[in-house]
Amino acid sequence: MNKIDNRLKGKDLITVGIYTAIYTASVFLVGMFNAIPIFYPIFMFLGPVLTGIPMTLYYIKIEKFGMLTISGIILSAFWYISGYTWISVACILPASILADVFLKVIGHKKFKAIMISYIFFSMGLLAGPANLWFAGAGYWDGIRDSMGEQYAEQLAKFMPLWFLPVSIVLIALGSVCGALLGRKMMNKHFKKAGIA
Repeated sequence: MNKIDNRLKGKDLITVGIYTAIYTASVFLVGMFNAIPIFYPIFMFLGPVLTGIPMTLYYIKIEKFGMLTISGIILSAFWYISGYTWISVACILPASILADVFLKVIGHKKFKAIMISYIFFSMGLLAGPANLWFAGAGYWDGIRDSMGEQYAEQLAKFMPLWFLPVSIVLIALGSVCGALLGRKMMNKHFKKAGIA
């Protein structure tokens, strides 16, 4: 009986689709500011703060293992089709699987589990800058062609390789703030769902 109850059903997949779409739209909305190179490092913190509100709502709806993994598969495909390299998939997919695992192990009804899971899920935001650091000269040529030489120079200045560990810390801090903000704004929903 438990095995049947734990299977993902149509309702779960609809929830995944809706909240993955909301999350994607939120990331791109905040990411639009990256058209100004100095905002790129700021996005590493601000992105998970602002996406924390829709994501906490998503977490309230998650009751089964696999939902975050499916979100990661959808996001990976979307980023790849949008012109990002396999490096984006290598960031997003493991992050979403780890988020799913931690949520399952610690428990869906614990805010601590939601926060830790969200930190891992948000590491998928490294998908963009990871291409800057590891995709090579061809990727930078594409940036120069689309955004201009001056933009590429400024972006290289604000997003050097040594910023990778800093980005991880900023994403983690932003995720904690985003989860706390989401819980504050959705407090009634949390209580209704029985999340402690």
